[in-house]
Amino acid sequence: MKTVALLSAVLILQACAAAPTVMEYFPEGESPNEVIVWPPAPEIARLEYVGVLIGEINFTVADDAQEGIGMRILRWIAGLGGMQREIRQLLRPQTGTVDSGGRILISDVGRQAVFVFDESQGELFIWVDAGSARSFQSPVGIGVRPDGYVLVADAELGYVVVLAPDGTPVDRIGDGTLSRPTGLTIDSASGDIYVSDTAAHDIKVFNRDGELLRTIGRRGTGPGEFNSPTHLRFDDGRLYVTDTLNARIQILTASGEATAEMGKRGLFVGNLVRPKGVTTDSDGNIYVVESYYDHLLVFDTNGNLLLPIGGAGNRVGQFFLPAGIWSDSADRIFVADMFNGRVIVLRYLGG
Repeated sequence: MKTVALLSAVLILQACAAAPTVMEYFPEGESPNEVIVWPPAPEIARLEYVGVLIGEINFTVADDAQEGIGMRILRWIAGLGGMQREIRQLLRPQTGTVDSGGRILISDVGRQAVFVFDESQGELFIWVDAGSARSFQSPVGIGVRPDGYVLVADAELGYVVVLAPDGTPVDRIGDGTLSRPTGLTIDSASGDIYVSDTAAHDIKVFNRDGELLRTIGRRGTGPGEFNSPTHLRFDDGRLYVTDTLNARIQILTASGEATAEMGKRGLFVGNLVRPKGVTTDSDGNIYVVESYYDHLLVFDTNGNLLLPIGGAGNRVGQFFLPAGIWSDSADRIFVADMFNGRVIVLRYLGG
């Protein structure tokens, strides 16, 4: 009888698992009815809160009744023999990207994996295989080539892993050339791949075949010089480099000529101490994660501070040692809130 009961439970659970699932940006405990914007009224809102990405909790069965039955059976089966099922969720997200199909790909050094939030399929995928019988060790920078192949810079492995669109490792870039790759960005027009080599204090540029084209910069404090560069963003012919230990963002041409810099070290909101992620929106505004002060800072194209969001904590609009940031064609802004184990999703409203 026990065997029959267990088999029945498994069959019911499989039926529930086959039911359509949807991805939601407001996991349990969040309220989708509350509208949160920055700056608050009476100022004109420029950014709005969309929600948060955590993991499998973002995916729910379309039929709430089936979800309830399935979850109860799952808990019952997981409890047999004292076993517990690991919840698949982010631990220490670093940064991410969005591919042409709308999938949100997030690197996570805590899980040593790439999380793929596939909204169209209603599924969460977790990629751990880095090829050559190795797993990811410290995946940080991530980008998608125009052909859909995914590139992941692993700081500990010391090279960029090339993955097919389904997550299968197919190649590696920079093995023996890169010391500690962290940031990664791609010029979609030329196909050139920019990788920040933090330990070497430079930016290495590869073609789509993985051949080293040039090296940009060296250690120093002058224009075009770096001190532990990390996150990168390529947009409209400009390369944005987070020059982390120089407490600034440098803006370069595609060939590597320094044209501008922004940010300065200080104690006030808007100053930089440990800048990490950098991205842009459709109007060219520049978003910088100031990790030390737990802030997201928004600057105009001339480097003038427009809006600070943040402060230490885990509520909406607060961060705990945030890391990377990225944007997509819909002007959504994603912030890897690293030590809160989540990704905050905002939307730029224009203006």
